[in-house]
Amino acid sequence: MMIDVYWVIPLVIVLGLLFVSIKMIPEYERGVVFFLGRYQAVKGPGLMIVVPFIQQVVKVDLRVITMDVPSQDVISRDNVTVRVNAIVFFRVVEPERAIIQVENYYMATSQLAQTTLRSVLGRHELDEMLAERDKLNNDIQEILDEQTGSWGIKVANVEIKQVELDESMVRAISRQAEAERERRAKVINAEGELQASQTLLDAAKVMAQNPQALQLRYLQTVRDMSSANSSTILFPLPIELFKTFMKPDQPADGKDA
Repeated sequence: MMIDVYWVIPLVIVLGLLFVSIKMIPEYERGVVFFLGRYQAVKGPGLMIVVPFIQQVVKVDLRVITMDVPSQDVISRDNVTVRVNAIVFFRVVEPERAIIQVENYYMATSQLAQTTLRSVLGRHELDEMLAERDKLNNDIQEILDEQTGSWGIKVANVEIKQVELDESMVRAISRQAEAERERRAKVINAEGELQASQTLLDAAKVMAQNPQALQLRYLQTVRDMSSANSSTILFPLPIELFKTFMKPDQPADGKDA
């Protein structure tokens, strides 16, 4: 019995060490191996054996990480205070840099995204934040990608989710939009009047060159009036027709004969 115990104890120790030494790394992860505290290699996916107390493995996820940037108070270039939140999509492309160059790459990227969001939006006016959101997303993405490149991180995309305004600012924007619509309506009305007057001027020139056109237009107007439900038709008469009914001793110019 004593001999059996002597064999069982080493066997248990060996099995325990073997169980601790075998590591399984999924397809979407990589293992950064350190040998006596020094960087050795990046391994995976699959099974790997790690010597206990000598080697150390740190697993890094290579999938795209969705990070929610908390709402930030931003003062725009035209001195308007807004609250903006965003989403950052990034992934680790160099696991050894993500572990060696920065202590916590997720926390570092989150803090950098918050400061970059405030600094980029602070250089633009409120109208640009609302109308040119795609351009702002690209600017933030390029800055983040450049600064996190040394950490082995690739920023794939940045999306601004919401821009919150105060109630007073919302009412001011509504009044501004209403005034803008009224201005456009007046401009369109004025342009219509200009085009109509230009067309009438062209028509008058044509009628002046062809007096018959005026008579045809007059007859067409009379026909349109007769087709309508109207019992009264007014005929315009030129003043020259009344000269024949004037007194013979009184000339047309009103002077004494």
